[in-house]
Amino acid sequence: MKEKEKMLAGKPYRAFGEELVAERQAAKELIFEFNSLHPGKTEQRNKIIQRLFGKTGKNFIIEPPFRCDYGYNISVGENFYANYNCTIIDCAKVSIGDNAFIAPNVSLFTAGHPVHPDIRNEQLEYALPICIGNSVWLGGGVIVNPGVTIGDNAVIGSGSVVTKDIPANVVAVGSPCRVKRKITEQDKINFLEMVPDE
Repeated sequence: MKEKEKMLAGKPYRAFGEELVAERQAAKELIFEFNSLHPGKTEQRNKIIQRLFGKTGKNFIIEPPFRCDYGYNISVGENFYANYNCTIIDCAKVSIGDNAFIAPNVSLFTAGHPVHPDIRNEQLEYALPICIGNSVWLGGGVIVNPGVTIGDNAVIGSGSVVTKDIPANVVAVGSPCRVKRKITEQDKINFLEMVPDE
């Protein structure tokens, strides 16, 4: 198997194979162009993302600067929003559903490295997919580790490090991230009570 095939199959691989280096370079050039565009060039930025990503919805916003490794492993749904300094290390598939909201400085890491230095020094690594459901909100500075699934409607608190799957319809926080409570209809009422009357 080629290194790219190993990477996509979740097997140990070497990231400095010729094909993968060339693909990362191509992605870097598109990202450089994206991050360098004038703020008013929204349509041009979106066209770059559509070339870069494996799939996008019709409506999405990604605030520059943005970083990723390959781009083609990233799939986002409708009404996707990523705030400043989003980093997606997409050596495996990263699937994000509709109405997802990503706050500033969020990082999604599919890549991992061996713990033992002898194996790590052989430049071997692995990649596991990340799946983020519909209507998920990742707070500022959240880190999502390889192989994690986050269920629909979940809210991940700022600064959390998500090392294990998070179920749907919960608020989860911490390092490591743990479920704090379920989301209920009371959350809708509490939010409306906080909004000042006009």
